[in-house]
Amino acid sequence: MKRERNLMSNSTRSFMFNRRQVLGAAAAGVAALGLTACGGEPAPAPAGSDDANASEDQEPAALDAEAYDKLIASGAVADDATIAASTWAQKIKDAGTMRLGVVQTSMLFSLLNEKDGKLRGFDAGLSQLLVRYILGDESKFESTQVTSDTRESVLQNDQVDAVFATYSITEDRKKLISFAGPYYSTQQSILVLADNDSIEGLEDLAGKNVAAQSGSTGPSIMEELCPDAKLQEFKTDEEARSALAQKRVDAYVIDRNMLFSDMMKQPGKYKMAGEPFGPEDLYGIGMPLDSDGVAFVNDFLAKIEEDGTWEELWKLCIGDRAEIDEVPQPPTIGEL
Repeated sequence: MKRERNLMSNSTRSFMFNRRQVLGAAAAGVAALGLTACGGEPAPAPAGSDDANASEDQEPAALDAEAYDKLIASGAVADDATIAASTWAQKIKDAGTMRLGVVQTSMLFSLLNEKDGKLRGFDAGLSQLLVRYILGDESKFESTQVTSDTRESVLQNDQVDAVFATYSITEDRKKLISFAGPYYSTQQSILVLADNDSIEGLEDLAGKNVAAQSGSTGPSIMEELCPDAKLQEFKTDEEARSALAQKRVDAYVIDRNMLFSDMMKQPGKYKMAGEPFGPEDLYGIGMPLDSDGVAFVNDFLAKIEEDGTWEELWKLCIGDRAEIDEVPQPPTIGEL
């Protein structure tokens, strides 16, 4: 069943501005939220890294790894007829392994736990549920790390079967690959250092040095809405955030969900400036161009939305950790 799209739900606004555990809120009232790595322990920070400077006196909210693993292991498994109806799915079934394009550093969506070697998060959970749906075992996958610049190429070169990486659906990308979904939505936001009171919104970025991630939707949106900003593009979120931490740039612009992850890695170091802006940013699952797997994955997404798995996964990875009671509506599947 299709659900009506809700551009910015009350729960999303609660996450943005009203979390009860305020960790050094800025004057504008935006809280810096603190979470840990997904295995229940704080994310380790290499000596000398920016993350090593995160506050030590705050208690981040851990993802319940045991409950997460149990949810994934209880996911549905498709019958043989459902698999056989899709050339894409049957190819994966015959191979016995699914090849996934993933990220490993997104706190909420896909974070590698170095202790047990497992990826956990909202995107990671969706991918593992799909692996289980096709192969009957959520562990039967191989991962290829992707960046904003490589997501299309790994699909075009048949290195992966699908990409799960907070992957924004755009018209230009749709010329190169296909998308299943959408399954989540967000907008652009501005990240600044916690003591920066000179940037309070988009209009304040004019003349400022602003980081953006190459290959993301940020650069084109900034060129349209704030052409006077001095844009500097970085290949990874880590590089862009490091430039901000080292004050080589004044702000960092990317979709809001990515910035939440950055704030959670270093509680109290950053804050968001102003309201989200730009067009609604819909996340999709990257697929080979014109693949019949799009219909297969869309049916899978519809099933997990209807049976409550999408909601339970969202609560574990995001809602419970940020103390949000109201679950957001996912966008309408197939509305690309």
